[in-house]
Amino acid sequence: MDEERGSRAAVVFDALGADYEKAFAGSAAHRSSLEWVLGRLTPGSRVLDVGSGTGRPTAETLVGAGHEVLGVDVSPVMVELAGRQVPGASFQCADILELPLPDASFDAVCVYFSLLQMSRDDQSRLLRRLVQALKPGGSLAVATVPLDVEDVEGVFMGQKVRVTSFAADDFAAMVTEAGLTVVSQESLLFTPSHPDAVPEPHLFLHCRREPRSLV
Repeated sequence: MDEERGSRAAVVFDALGADYEKAFAGSAAHRSSLEWVLGRLTPGSRVLDVGSGTGRPTAETLVGAGHEVLGVDVSPVMVELAGRQVPGASFQCADILELPLPDASFDAVCVYFSLLQMSRDDQSRLLRRLVQALKPGGSLAVATVPLDVEDVEGVFMGQKVRVTSFAADDFAAMVTEAGLTVVSQESLLFTPSHPDAVPEPHLFLHCRREPRSLV
């Protein structure tokens, strides 16, 4: 476990709290991605929300559609907010890299912008674990900021962060190598609603775990 990475991420998102939700509330692409996930679930499906934040809009939308949601976030403040705002979901304060994930235990997994403070190796390792946690035929939605950067220091909504990511094609290749089929994708430029925010590229990939990936 990279305790320093986890601690840095917790500090950043503890500080942002509800401001993060407000800044990204206008993301039509995020809500469109959730509609894609919902369209592939049967009633009462089990969904894992990685980097669940305040619980909105992901967990709230999924619970509202009648699904069982487990949200995992490294930030205690975010987990507390999510528990209050989306009482119908379960939330756990933990490092997703270390959390036990039984094989084929989720119908869908959502990973919205929660990889960016992990190393490239950890991002790849986590995606492989998430694929194993998906049921064959299950869906995974993942979003990132597609930049070719590694452990670069920057400022995000007034908070100092260290970011690692991939260029769009390399990110899609990593997702495919993890055992997923990319069904659709969307690229756009989005500006969070925050005085210190700047426009940032967003990439949403909508993926399926094919039955053959279960070995």
